[in-house]
Amino acid sequence: MQEMLFPAATVFLGYTVLGITGFGSALIIVPLLAWHWPLAEVVTLTLLLDLPASLLLGGMNRQYIHWQELKHLLPGVVVGALLGLWLTQQLSSRWPLVALGMYVAGVGIRTLRTAPSQPSSLPRPWSLIAGGAIGLVEMLFGTAGPLIVAWLTRRLPDVLVLRASTSAAITVSTCAVLLTMAAAGRLSQPELGWRWLSLISLAIAGVLAGQRLASRASFKGLRKAISLLLVISGLALVRHALTAH
Repeated sequence: MQEMLFPAATVFLGYTVLGITGFGSALIIVPLLAWHWPLAEVVTLTLLLDLPASLLLGGMNRQYIHWQELKHLLPGVVVGALLGLWLTQQLSSRWPLVALGMYVAGVGIRTLRTAPSQPSSLPRPWSLIAGGAIGLVEMLFGTAGPLIVAWLTRRLPDVLVLRASTSAAITVSTCAVLLTMAAAGRLSQPELGWRWLSLISLAIAGVLAGQRLASRASFKGLRKAISLLLVISGLALVRHALTAH
């Protein structure tokens, strides 16, 4: 019981943040639980918790989901996940993660400083590229939420649509990555099942708490919270890349 107190508090906090902003759970859970359990196991556990939590949040806000954007991202996400599975055995992830963190932080700073803009009418291939980057990052780091928000911020000026579509996109990318992991035999850690069963109720409770808090926030306040989390998460990714051994 004592062993699970710290993971339980971490998971509840992470999914409360997810419920408020639509993303960010992995950025809290993965670094903190990596002090407690092996990193590879933590990433897999977080992805398995993300799936039902993001489904729940998306279901509660389904009227705001921009399905067309998700449809355009999906093919790239699948390709990116497959590429990420291969790259995990081939390349050091340090410098790509630094670049990703700087990009995400930059998007957050820009969003804080400017008013909501009209959606960007980028050519269709850009959605495939963005989807590929999302699938790749989710497979390598388990933290594609900031990249999803960075892309959707350019496309969806309404903060409620952005929040709901982000949780739905996390569901899609998580499914693609977990299916790829399962095919590669990476879901067979012996401790995974009981840890998931011990923590899933707290993940759901956190999402419900965050949803309730978000429903009381103003559009301006919610947009600011998302932008600040982008800045913090981007800088955290840079720090993680530079300090990882």
